[in-house]
Amino acid sequence: MKTWKLVSGVLSIILFFVVALQSCAAGMVNAMEANGGSSGSAGILVGILMLAGGIVSIASRNAIGNGGNIAILILFGLAALIGLAGHGNYSDLVIWSFWCLLNAILAVIAMVKNR
Repeated sequence: MKTWKLVSGVLSIILFFVVALQSCAAGMVNAMEANGGSSGSAGILVGILMLAGGIVSIASRNAIGNGGNIAILILFGLAALIGLAGHGNYSDLVIWSFWCLLNAILAVIAMVKNR
């Protein structure tokens, strides 16, 4: 699971920049259309949680206990929940939410495997 945490962390940090850029564009579209959408704001939250989850994933890859896995589960799980609930007209947010959901599921598998 060490390799998964390292790869997941690096990819999440890289994807943060993509999500942040797309979220700013979606927020701009929401503002210009004045449609009351909040998918850009949801995307920024998903990106920040993805960045935090990636950092925790890299930092906790050599940890012995389950504390890091619990933190990863909370960060990525919350990001997936926010992204799936608030994607609106920003349909790519569903893709990033499923990436976060996959990481949360793998954190649960790592916790079970550590028992």
